Amino acid sequence: PPQGYYTRRGGIGEGGDFVTSPEISQVFGELIGIWYISEWIATGKPKAFQLVELGPGRGTLTDDILRVFNQLASLLSKCDVSIHLVEVSPKLSEIQALMLTGGKVQSNPEDKSAYMKGISKTGIPIFWYRDIQDVPPGYSFYLAHEFFDALPIHKFQRTEKGWREVLVDIDPEVPDQLRFVLSPSSTPATQNFIQPEETRDHVEVCPEAGVIIERLACRIEKDGGAALVADYGHDGTKTDTFRGFQNHKLHDVLRAPGTADLTADVDFSYLRKMTQGRTATLGPIKQWEFLKNMGIDFRLQVLLQNSRDPATHEQLLHSYDMLMNPKKMGDRFNFFALLPHHRLAHPDKKHKPESKAPLPPVAGFGELLLK
Repeated sequence: PPQGYYTRRGGIGEGGDFVTSPEISQVFGELIGIWYISEWIATGKPKAFQLVELGPGRGTLTDDILRVFNQLASLLSKCDVSIHLVEVSPKLSEIQALMLTGGKVQSNPEDKSAYMKGISKTGIPIFWYRDIQDVPPGYSFYLAHEFFDALPIHKFQRTEKGWREVLVDIDPEVPDQLRFVLSPSSTPATQNFIQPEETRDHVEVCPEAGVIIERLACRIEKDGGAALVADYGHDGTKTDTFRGFQNHKLHDVLRAPGTADLTADVDFSYLRKMTQGRTATLGPIKQWEFLKNMGIDFRLQVLLQNSRDPATHEQLLHSYDMLMNPKKMGDRFNFFALLPHHRLAHPDKKHKPESKAPLPPVAGFGELLLK
C-alpha cells in the first residue's frame, strides 16, 4: 500500500502519466452536471441529494459540476446539496481540497466515517471518505469517471486442461525481473470468477468492481438516485487489455512496479450482471454519442461566440476534437448508467395505461429533441 502508484504520486494531467477528459475541457464536467440536474428534475426534484464521486482525481470534474450547480442556483435553491468524495490517496485528497475549497478543510476525527470535511467555494459542504460504505445513505447521484479501470484484475487463460489463472512470478533467469506464468492447476479465483457460458479464450475479471457496482445498485434500489460510469471498456468482447502508462506512453506493466499507471478496460457486461437486476442499466454508449445527446455542440457554439481570443478558439476546438473524435477519446470511452426500475417503466402501466404521463427520457442515452 505505501508503494502503490496513487499513494505515491497519481500523475494526472499534462505533467503526469495520463490526461483525463475533465482536464481537457470544462464542457465535459458541465454536461455531466446537467445530466444529474436533469435526473433530479425527472424524479420530481427531491428535497436533498448527495453527489458521490468515486476516485475524484484532482477534483476537476467535481469543480466543473459545482460551477453548473452554482449557475443553476435558483433552480436548486430549495434543495439541500452535498458533495461526498471517496478517495484513498492522501496526496490526491489534498489536491482536491485545494481545488474545491481553496484549502479550507478540517480533519474530522470525531466523525469516524468522513476523515475530512470542508465547504466548497460556492458554499456547498464537502466530505471525504476512504470507502463507499462510509458515505451516509440517502437519495444520491454517483459518479465514477475513470475509476473502475484502475481497480485490480484477475487474468485467466483457457488451456487444454481447462481455465488457468495468469500469475506474476520472479524470472529465474533475471532475479530482479517479473514475468507472467500460468497457474499449474485451477485456483479459487478460476473456480469463482469464470462464467460457465464464457466463450473467450482470455478473460479479465475485476471482482472489486463487481462488489462496488452491487453496493451502488443496492443503494439506488433503496434510496433512489442514479449512477453514471464513464470509462474505457467493452461489453464482454475484449480479452487482453491490461496495460501501463508512464509519461503518456505505454509502459511494460511488470517493469518498476508502483511507478506507472496500471489500467484494464472495464467489462460493462460484467457490471450489468453484478447489479443482479436490482436496478435498470443503460449503455454502454460511446462518449461522442453521449456528449452529442447532451448538447455539446450547442455549448461549444456558445463558448466560441463568447470568446474573442483566437488562442481560446483554437483550444476550444482542439479539446472538442479530443473528446469527440472517434480516433481519440470519442470511441474509446463509454457511458453506462444505473437507474431505479421505476425511472424507466411505470410499475402499474399494465392496469391503467391511460392515467400515467409519459416518463421523461433519460438525458444522454437518447437523441436530444429540441422543442
